[in-house]
Formats: sequence, structure tokens, C-alpha cells
Amino acid sequence: MRDNAKAARGRTPVWQAIAASLRGDISEGRYVAGDKLPTEAQLAARFGVNRHTVRHALSQLVADGLVRTRRGAGAFVAARPTDYPIGERVRFHENLLAAGRRPDRRVLNIECRAATAGEARALDIEEGAPVCAYHGLSLADDAPIALFESVFPLDRVAGIDRHLGETSSVTEALSRAGVADYTRASTRLTAMRADVTQALHLHLREGDPLLRTTSVNVDAAGQPVEYGRTWFAGDHVTLTLEH
Repeated sequence: MRDNAKAARGRTPVWQAIAASLRGDISEGRYVAGDKLPTEAQLAARFGVNRHTVRHALSQLVADGLVRTRRGAGAFVAARPTDYPIGERVRFHENLLAAGRRPDRRVLNIECRAATAGEARALDIEEGAPVCAYHGLSLADDAPIALFESVFPLDRVAGIDRHLGETSSVTEALSRAGVADYTRASTRLTAMRADVTQALHLHLREGDPLLRTTSVNVDAAGQPVEYGRTWFAGDHVTLTLEH
């Protein structure tokens, strides 16, 4: 009896499984932005549960920003996760336009400081060398999808801090600093949970899933010009690997 009770406690709640299934339907394009979802009665019949359980699942999707409800009209898809390719040439603006979304970036902070040990290793510079750190929020159709931090070696891309203050585009800022082209040398993906600050920026709840990418971009000569970390809202973005 005790073993059965432990097993029951370890199972995924039914409403969470229903929310995950509907989230998958939206991610795979079965329902797109603006589509009306099946009624609570239809979903209850589909999953073999009562309407209260379905309502709980829909409330989770509303909290995640994927679904909106209108009294007397039903539940509608607010947005589907954004496809975001990760490859040798990663350009935020072009990626979102290609996915049919409207890109935007909000600058949170730009600061010049000394490189940490980890940043120095990634950028192949001395620890304590001057760097520019660019913190911001990436949006798709006015909805926040990611927080990012980009670190640039000031000795290699002089004036990048000034250029970033003039344009939110990293590509344009690097071009103005003399880097005509750059490519992704490495990318590392890590699953993690949102802390309080990240959750506030991304309109999530503390503990919601994030996907963090850690990457290094290099110029035509193979010299590192950017060390970046991006925290994607796990339910709002589908990362795809390009070859």
C-alpha cells in the first residue's frame, strides 16, 4: 500500500499532462495564433477527464502566455513558440523575420568593466582586460522571449559601447567597430529554471523552464569578438540546430 502511495505521488498530475499535450499541439502548428481551441467539454472528452481538470490545464497555458480566454467565447491561441535556428550565422533580426515574427530588442544596460576569468577564457584575452557588457531583452511581436548578455573585448572592437548605444543591433554595432562579418564558433545549450528577476523580465513564474545558450562569435580571422549568453523562455521558443 505504501509503495502504491509513493508511486501515485510521483506521477505527473493529469492537468499538467493535458497542458503539455496542448502546448505540443500549439508548438507543432495544429493550432496557430488566433485559433479557437476545442471547448472544455470537447477537451474533457478527448482526455477522459472532467471539465474542472481541463480548466486547470487551460489556466496554466494562460499563465504561460500561450492561450487567452474570452468570457462566453472560449479559449484562443495567443501565440505559438518562435522557431529560432542556432547555426554558424545567427542573426536575431533575420531569424525572427524568417519565422514570420516582428523582432525588437530592449536595452537594459551597457557597461564597460574588467573581464572575469570565464569571459577572458572565452574571448582569449587576459583576465581583467577591458570589456563591454551589453544586457538586453529580446522580443517577438512585443512579447519577451529571451534575456541576453553579450561581452565584447574593447581592445579588439574599440568603441563598441558607443555603437551599441546608437543601435540595438549587435551586427550593426560590430560593423561600425570594424568587424564586417562574424560567425558562431561554438554554442552550448543548458536547461535551467528561471530566477525571480528572469521571471519578471520574461513574464514567467519563478522556476519556469529556461534554455540557456552560451556561445562565442569570431571574426574572419578567427579572433573572438563576442561572448554571449542568452536565456530563452522555454515555452516561448523552439531552438533548432542548423548544419
